[in-house]
Amino acid sequence: MFNQYFTIKQEGSHEIVIQKSRFIGYVKRTETESEAQEFIQQIKKKHHDATHNCSAYMIGENNQIQKAHDDGEPSGTAGVPMLEVLKKKDLKDTVVVVTRYFGGIKLGAGGLIRAYSKATSEAINHVGVVNRQLVREMKITADYTLLGKLENELRGSSYILKHIDYLENVTLHVYVETEQIEEFTDWIVNLTSNQAEITEGIETYIESDVS
Repeated sequence: MFNQYFTIKQEGSHEIVIQKSRFIGYVKRTETESEAQEFIQQIKKKHHDATHNCSAYMIGENNQIQKAHDDGEPSGTAGVPMLEVLKKKDLKDTVVVVTRYFGGIKLGAGGLIRAYSKATSEAINHVGVVNRQLVREMKITADYTLLGKLENELRGSSYILKHIDYLENVTLHVYVETEQIEEFTDWIVNLTSNQAEITEGIETYIESDVS
C-alpha cells in the first residue's frame, strides 16, 4: 500500500466549448480496470449520439495499468493527451472520458490535442483532487485523570484525534501516519509517564483536499 497518493475527489463532469464543438469531460475514481471499462461504457451509452467518446485511465499503485483510446479521432490526438494529463497530475485509480459533439469546424491535430487536454484538466479541476494518506488507528487507554492532558496535547499536535470512548477507562482513538508510529508511541509514553495502554488498530486512508 502506498503511504500517500493523489486521486480524483469524486465522480463528476464539466463541459467546455471550443470552436463550436462541445467537449464534456467525465471523471471517476476506479480501483480496477473492469470498473474503468464499465464507466466508459456507461458514458458511451449515455452519449451514443456523440461524434466521439474518447477515454484514458491510470490504475494501480505503480500506475501499471494505463490505457488510452481515441474513439475515431486521429491517432494520438485524444486518448494519449488525456492520459498525459493524468500522468502530469499524478492521479492514481482515475478514469476520464471526454465526449465530443462536432461543431462543424475542424481543429487539426494540434487543436485536438489541446482541446482534449483542456477538457480533461478542467473536468479534474472542477471535481477536485484529494491526497490519500495511509494512517494507523492508535488506541490510547488511560485513567480519566489523564484525559484532559491527553486530549489537549493531541488536539494541539499534528495527529488526528478521531474520537473518544468513555467507558470504565477512557480510550482515545488517534490517526497516525505509518512512519510516525514509533515516534508517536514514545511521545505518549513520556506524556503519561507510561501510565497508558497503547494498542494498534487498523490501517486506513484519510483524505484531504488538494488546492
